[in-house]
Amino acid sequence: MSGALKRFLPLFDRVLIQRAEAATKSKGGILIPEKAQGKVNEGTVVAVGTGAINESNGQVRPLAVAVGDRVMLPEFGGTKIELEDKEYTLFRETDIIAKIAKE
Repeated sequence: MSGALKRFLPLFDRVLIQRAEAATKSKGGILIPEKAQGKVNEGTVVAVGTGAINESNGQVRPLAVAVGDRVMLPEFGGTKIELEDKEYTLFRETDIIAKIAKE
């Protein structure tokens, strides 16, 4: 990780995600135009906050995702953030659809 990314620490239940790149070439080697490329709803967790605060007792509830996890994302939502010429998206943990298990 680079300097600015190491210093970026999301608060509470927020998760910084780098979206996966859309396929630009088919399996047969045909180039896919930008308009025909589908939006990728998958990404990798880059940074996580400390966790959500439980309103009933004030304790911190740890997050279900960790740095390095692959996750499924909603089609819309999140806050786009640019750090060192790379685009990331900041989501709340509750917005993440699923965690993809490692094989």
